[in-house]
Amino acid sequence: MQLIRANIAHFPTATKQPEQDISIILDGGLVIDNGTIVAVAPFNEVNASFPQASIVDHSGKWLVPGFIDSHLHYPQTQSIASYGEQLLSWLENYTFPTERLFSETAHASDIAQVFLRQLLKNGTTTGFVFSSVHKTCCDALFTAANEINMAIVAGKVCMDRNCPEDLQDCADSAQRDSADLIEKWHNKGRNRYAITPRFAPTSTEAQMASLGELACQYPDVFIQTHLSENLDEIAWVKSLYPNAKSYLDVYDTYNMVRPRAVFGHGIHLHEEEWQRLHDTGATLAFCPTSNLFLGSGLFDREMAKQQDVHVALATDVGAGTSFSMLKTYGDAYKVSQLRHAPINPYDGFYLMTQGAAVAHKWENEIGNLNPQSAADFVILDPHFDELTSLRIKPDAPFDDVFFALSILGDDRAVSETWVNGHCCYNKKELTHAMV
Repeated sequence: MQLIRANIAHFPTATKQPEQDISIILDGGLVIDNGTIVAVAPFNEVNASFPQASIVDHSGKWLVPGFIDSHLHYPQTQSIASYGEQLLSWLENYTFPTERLFSETAHASDIAQVFLRQLLKNGTTTGFVFSSVHKTCCDALFTAANEINMAIVAGKVCMDRNCPEDLQDCADSAQRDSADLIEKWHNKGRNRYAITPRFAPTSTEAQMASLGELACQYPDVFIQTHLSENLDEIAWVKSLYPNAKSYLDVYDTYNMVRPRAVFGHGIHLHEEEWQRLHDTGATLAFCPTSNLFLGSGLFDREMAKQQDVHVALATDVGAGTSFSMLKTYGDAYKVSQLRHAPINPYDGFYLMTQGAAVAHKWENEIGNLNPQSAADFVILDPHFDELTSLRIKPDAPFDDVFFALSILGDDRAVSETWVNGHCCYNKKELTHAMV
C-alpha cells in the first residue's frame, strides 16, 4: 500500500459544468493498493487512516488522472512530422509506405515498445489506437500493453479498396481476422478491441457489411474510424456511396453508429449528423493538432455542446505532431479561439480525463481518482524549467497551472506516469540513465 502526496485534481463524476464540479485537494493524498485506488482525501486525513502505507512525496506537484488519447495511429510513430500535404495525399505519400513495414512482426513489436514509451512519457495511460492492416501488428501492440497492464483499445485496420494492393484485406478476411483478435484480446486483462475500418473510402460495401455483422455479434466492443475530416474526402465518400444520406449514414447503415463508437474529427457535419450522434451516444474525437497540420478545418466544440454530443480529445499521431495531451489541449484552445469560443482549462482537462471515460462508458475504471478505479495517474511538475518557474506562482490555482503547462509544456512537465499502481515512467530516473 502506497500513499502519494501531492496537490490533487480530478472530476469524480460526469458533468456539463467542469469548472464547478472539479475536485481540488491542496496537499492531498492518494492511497493505492494492488493496482487500485483505495482513498483520496487531504494528506493528513489519509495519513492518519492508513498509517501502514509507504509515502511517496510529491509535495508542490500536481497529481491528476492518467490522460486518455481517443484517436491515434501507432504505425505512424515513425512518420510523424513529415512535411506538407493534406489528408488524401498524406495517406498516399506517408501513411501507406510506413504501414507496409508492419508486415514484419519484429518491426511491429519494436515500434509498439517505442509507441508505448512515448505515451507514458507524455502522461497518457489509455490510447484508442489504429494498428495496420496486418493482424500480427495488432497482436504486437496488445502484447506490449499487456506486459504493463496498460488499458489500450486497438484494432486491426480494415481496407479492401483505394489503397495499395499489398495493404488490402477483403470482406471475409477482415471479418475473420477481427473476430480472432476480439476473441484473443477483448476484455482480456485491461485490453479492449475496436472494430476498425480505416474510413469509408477504403472499404467496399461488402466489407462494411461484414464489419457491421461483427459489430452486432459483439455489442460491447468499440468501433473506431474517421468521419468528415476533409472536404475532398467527403465528396469522395458521396461518389462511392451515392445512396447514403450523409457520410455518417454510411456507417449507420452498417450498424456502426452506437455507444462506444469513436469517430475521428467530425469537422464538417450536417445538422442531421449531429442529431444522430447525439441520439446514438457515439463520440467525436477532437484532433486539433492534426486538423491544423493537415489544413482540414476547425472543429466546432460549441455545436457539440449545443447538440449534447460526446467529445474526447486526441492527438491523432502521426498527422498530429505531438504525443502530448497537454499540447493537444493547447491547440484545441487556439482552434476554439478562432471560432470565438475558447475552451477553458477545466473543459480541456475534462475532455482528456473523466469526460473521455464517460464518453467511452469506462468511467468505472479510468479517467478519475475515485476509490475502486484503476491507479492510472500522472505527476505534473509546474516548475520544470526556468520559464515555467517564473510564470507559474507556487500558489497558482489548478486552472492557471494546467493552462500554462498546456501552452508552455509537453513531456517535460510529466515527472511520473503510473499505470495500474506501478510507476512506468520516471523522468528523473530516465534523465539519470541518459547522463
